[in-house]
Amino acid sequence: MKRFVKRLSYPALCAIMGIAAVWCGAAHAQATYPSKPIRLIVPFPPGGGTDVLTRMLVDRISTNTGWNIIIDNKPGGSGNIGLDAVAKAAPDGYTLGMGQTANLAVNPHLYSKMPYDSLKDFAPVALVATQPVVLVVAANSPYRTLADVVAAARAKGDGLNMANPSNGTVGHLSGELFARQSGGKFLHVPYKGAPPIITDMIGGSVDMFFANPLAVIPQIKGGTLRALAVTSVKRLPSLPQVPTMIESGFAGFETANWSGLVAPAGTPKEIIARLNAEVDKALKRPDTVDKLAIDGSLPMGGTSQQFADYLRAEYVKWGKVIQEAKIKLD
Repeated sequence: MKRFVKRLSYPALCAIMGIAAVWCGAAHAQATYPSKPIRLIVPFPPGGGTDVLTRMLVDRISTNTGWNIIIDNKPGGSGNIGLDAVAKAAPDGYTLGMGQTANLAVNPHLYSKMPYDSLKDFAPVALVATQPVVLVVAANSPYRTLADVVAAARAKGDGLNMANPSNGTVGHLSGELFARQSGGKFLHVPYKGAPPIITDMIGGSVDMFFANPLAVIPQIKGGTLRALAVTSVKRLPSLPQVPTMIESGFAGFETANWSGLVAPAGTPKEIIARLNAEVDKALKRPDTVDKLAIDGSLPMGGTSQQFADYLRAEYVKWGKVIQEAKIKLD
């Protein structure tokens, strides 16, 4: 019996060889990654919350893997400068960035000009942690529950004073969202950071404040501030006695300062998967969970696709809030 062997044309043979080369190259890249130090850009100064979180994560990953990850602080532009450097880096897995609610989901709606597109210029790697905000009043305030605040904000002609650490922050935007859902009247008063707000609140000139937990947990536990609600889906381990906004009657109310690892768009999926697996492993360590709890944060993790979906949902949510509140920082 004769065998019939079909000869491939030269172009077809080249195409097959090309596909094989790409597949082998990707497999090799995955097997050898990383073969040199990884640069992780933090878009804020050393010592801040994002920097501390990133260094903790890097320590856990390096301990687990032996990888050499170098942190590069590039502050400025509300986090836009550092993230822009990530967006414009080579998509080879050797430049990563720690993005946040602000520079990925909020800033694109606050500024008319942005150096990058949050939804197109990055490959989401892993959602790292979320830190909800907590609504606080002075310990001697007449408002003991969220319902008390809503009733007063609806009844008082000039409403209540609601401080925020700076316009455009998650604390500020949480207040805007609360005002719209509650139907109450609030006067937003911007400050330069949390310490002066706390001083004025204890002094009686500020009614309420959606605060970063780390900034107010000592005062809550010390008895000078009263926490009325947290904006997470579940209660915080560090404030177990404080109900969530959802428990208090505000269905679907969830806001947070979250952080997530991103890479330049086009980074090979195999490398993204490898990074995601190591982040997820680091976040499940008991010492990581305990450290985040102290700061009022919750570890996240999950797949890169889940982070991409979360980012898009946050982008849409904050865009709507900012548009309705007519907030612009240009």
